[in-house]
Amino acid sequence: MGRPRTNPRRTGAVAIALAAGTVIAGGAQLPRHDAVAATARQVEKLNRGLVSVRSGSGNFVSWRLLGTDPSGVAFNLYRGSTKVNSSPVTNSTNYYDGGAAAGAAYTVRPVVNGAEQAASESALQFANGYLDVPINPPAGGTTPDGVAYTYSANDASVGDLDGDGQYEIVLKWDPSNSKDNSQSGYTGDVYVDAYRLNGTRLWRIDLGRNIRAGAHYTQFQVYDYDGDGKAEVAMKTADGTKDGTGTVIGSSSADYRNSSGYVLSGPEYLTMFNGQTGAAMQTVDYVPARGTVSSWGDSYGNRVDRFLAGTAYVDGQRPSLIEARGYYTRTVISAWDWRNGAFTRRWTFDTNSSTNSGKGYDGQGNHQLSVADVDGDGKDEIVYGAMCVDDNGAGLWTTKNGHGDAMHVGDLDPSRPGLEEFKVDEDSSKPSSWFADARTGQILWQTSPNGDNGRGVSGDIWAGSPGAESWSAAADGLRNTQGTVIGRKPSSTNFLVWWDADPVRELLDGTHIDKYGTSSDTRLLTGSGVASNNSTKSTPALSGDILGDWREEVVWRTSDSTALRIYTTTAVTDRRIVTLMHDTQYRTAIAWQNTAYNQPPHPSFFIGDGMAQPALPNIYVR
Repeated sequence: MGRPRTNPRRTGAVAIALAAGTVIAGGAQLPRHDAVAATARQVEKLNRGLVSVRSGSGNFVSWRLLGTDPSGVAFNLYRGSTKVNSSPVTNSTNYYDGGAAAGAAYTVRPVVNGAEQAASESALQFANGYLDVPINPPAGGTTPDGVAYTYSANDASVGDLDGDGQYEIVLKWDPSNSKDNSQSGYTGDVYVDAYRLNGTRLWRIDLGRNIRAGAHYTQFQVYDYDGDGKAEVAMKTADGTKDGTGTVIGSSSADYRNSSGYVLSGPEYLTMFNGQTGAAMQTVDYVPARGTVSSWGDSYGNRVDRFLAGTAYVDGQRPSLIEARGYYTRTVISAWDWRNGAFTRRWTFDTNSSTNSGKGYDGQGNHQLSVADVDGDGKDEIVYGAMCVDDNGAGLWTTKNGHGDAMHVGDLDPSRPGLEEFKVDEDSSKPSSWFADARTGQILWQTSPNGDNGRGVSGDIWAGSPGAESWSAAADGLRNTQGTVIGRKPSSTNFLVWWDADPVRELLDGTHIDKYGTSSDTRLLTGSGVASNNSTKSTPALSGDILGDWREEVVWRTSDSTALRIYTTTAVTDRRIVTLMHDTQYRTAIAWQNTAYNQPPHPSFFIGDGMAQPALPNIYVR
């Protein structure tokens, strides 16, 4: 079990938990919330994620610092049987082995109290500066009205499906005729695959004709919900869904598509699939049922089929599955536990219930959600756009600013206690963007109404201003944590990525990575032979800290969708941070990244210029 994390979102020095209900941090006594101090969170038992990338005349090698590593752990790096470093590596988890041969084999060994431990797994080789994971596109087809379609790789997620400490990739295939909910027409089936990093396909799930294809229909979650060390995969299913073993859920002959291609009748299910085999382990009715289509805001099927999904530690210790429907009008969010091979519904939040009706929770959802412990009680809340639902399923707050297309939740202003939210709005009568206390929803600053503000980003991209900078499509300039314009807007308003040697974050858009500058941005990487996803959203298949040290990898599909191409940095850093995947806010953000309009992940603590060393996570593995 890891050491107690007594202050999970502040960036102060190491703190020591005391039984008397206080902690010592930097020599001062601070109050301790017992739930935070006492309750460790279940996380994955990861390997070192060791990678070797050919760079110049040598190899850049990096590996994970785990949240369960003993304090003060150091590392020795071996090329074959030869130790590369002259003294143990203590200030980072990367090393440049200049002059080494291309293709050299590496392992890393922890050093604890001067004693060298067992060697890690062998490094993954990024021979061309990237790693290709071969994938197999499904065969195309023809819709009932005679339109042909093909497939391209779309959103991806990761999980340790087989318990060996290395991530596998779960990939959704998008037919070329996938639709936004506002668009009529038939679509091809949605397929979901699982791949090892060597390209071995573990299984393929065919969601069938009664699940429509598009960004708002299939949100898949990959997480170890029962704590057995192997991740499960959850998603909405229907009659005709075929699991990874070929078994059909419900009726194989049912066809509920209407002449416009919508599926507005028939049963709806939630299924938990075995991560190793793709077998459906249990299927239950989806909550909520669609009921009367028009009660969600229109009669043709646009608003009724707006689904979101996530994973949250609502009990403070173990992950629960979050499934949701609706955000333009009515919103229903349900929390499910997966324990001992069965679903149990923990709670359901409904804006139409007598408890919530008339309180301004309806119509507040975004095209994505976020998960974070916003009130510091050790349990996760669901930040659902302009409102927040507490860990027990009760409404926590609402700004009543309505729907929007993008939001960011994290320690965006480290000078304030707790977390913050930055969000853009679609309603032209509301602030075009705003920055709020994530605990209370209190708006700290906002920009004037200016139509539909479709894009917005917040993160520390410039060392010239403390904390995160925020910008959006319909507001001028780059703004600091007080909302003051401090410079020009970046060239993109899309994803973020930690890529180079410093803790300031970079800009990720389309198939390239840029460094923000006050006069212009500097190109750091252009992906070779790759394509972005989701039309004008131009998002990667996945971006996150899935290998190597704390910097983030980017996964794009190749232009022909025959491989997922993983890029990782080759910038040597002297900064040492526990793998972000052992910060549960960041890890759950990787899980929900594929949901609807993809957004970049944020950890529970501040990473940026002037940051202090983050506190160790309070976690355990099984």
